[in-house]
Amino acid sequence: MIRSVLPLGFIAASRFFGLFIILPVLSLYALELDGANEFLAGLTIGAYAITQMIFQVPFGSLSDRFGRKFMMCVGLIIFIIGSFICAMASDIYIMLLGRLLQGCGAVGAVATAMISDLVSEDKRSKAMAMMGGMIGIAFALSMVLSPLLSREFGLSSLFYLSIIITIFCIFLLFSAVPKEPKIHHHDPKIPLMQLLSQKDLAIMNLTNLMQKMLMSCAFVAIPIVLVKSLGYESDNLWIVYLISMIFGFIAMGMAGFLGDAKGHSKKLLLIGVALFIASFIGFGFSNSALSFIISVIIFFIGFNIHEPIMQSCASKFAKASQKGSALGIFNSFGYLGSFLGGAMGGYLLHSYSITILAIVLAVASAIWLIVLLGLNDPRIFQTMRLQNTDISKLENIDGIVDRYNQNGQNIIKFNSTIISQDEIISILGVKDEKLR
Repeated sequence: MIRSVLPLGFIAASRFFGLFIILPVLSLYALELDGANEFLAGLTIGAYAITQMIFQVPFGSLSDRFGRKFMMCVGLIIFIIGSFICAMASDIYIMLLGRLLQGCGAVGAVATAMISDLVSEDKRSKAMAMMGGMIGIAFALSMVLSPLLSREFGLSSLFYLSIIITIFCIFLLFSAVPKEPKIHHHDPKIPLMQLLSQKDLAIMNLTNLMQKMLMSCAFVAIPIVLVKSLGYESDNLWIVYLISMIFGFIAMGMAGFLGDAKGHSKKLLLIGVALFIASFIGFGFSNSALSFIISVIIFFIGFNIHEPIMQSCASKFAKASQKGSALGIFNSFGYLGSFLGGAMGGYLLHSYSITILAIVLAVASAIWLIVLLGLNDPRIFQTMRLQNTDISKLENIDGIVDRYNQNGQNIIKFNSTIISQDEIISILGVKDEKLR
């Protein structure tokens, strides 16, 4: 598992690092570009997300057809071109163009689907948590490095660094990532509209949208409010992010330990949302830099609780035959949230105040919390592995979620609240010793 997950996790984390690293400072530096204002600065933060949203599903679907590695390579090359345009931008509109192109390389769902292909169902939670942890580390590093590098070398240095790392990722993709396995699916693909309407996937899609929307709003508001409204030194922003990410790392470690492995993923998602509500109430009503910074810390704790478990939770509700498509939709909702957060955060901050922005987001998060209560607990889904067994006997059996053959081994995924392993064994007429 480690051999499969580490290189793919590094590629996914590096991809996010390239997107994350400009977030802490872009709203400030974008205001210095020709033709910029708070709204356009917020739009620049979220611009990459609209093209990510558009291209996640096509990239995921094409990877189901043409292969994960090929589509990942295409996406990484597009990201390099977009980063170069951003690095050369002198006005806000060229920066917007580059950010839009960065987003066209939508490989997040492809990487997640490939990990799902390479790692068995029973180990997938650990694999997804590992990838989520690596993305969390990339997020933390970007928060600290961003203010320091931009202060010393300018905003363009962040984009050049992203280009260098992405070139290395392409080399890693073809030299370290294992060959894709052959999977034969027994069930027909679900129509796209049915995939969108599946309850648990829909709730996870909403969860990804809200989490990423709040993140974009936070990155629009934090540097502008701290520096321009509360008199905090912009050169010291890295200290705020460093302290926040230390607490975030602790929260992420606890979430990774208590999530899928201990069966508390749903509870952790709910706790994270509660912390988001508390943090935005703090953003809206803080009257000093210290109280605002405490709210920033609370926000990052909530964000990092979510990060190691969200992809894993979403993957549990997707069939193997459409994991690329389902995770593409999941990631599309996340990037839609990033776009909406940047645009809405910039607009409300420019036209009204941080208090209005915070109230709107706290109310939206309270509604999200209520909806999330209806999510099925991911731990109810279990898997069986069998050799030389006719799994066609399980067609139209209640509780059978998925069945497919991977590298000659039959895999059955079932809802343990509806049907038990013993009942499945009885239907198939196999002996216990044939289980793997």
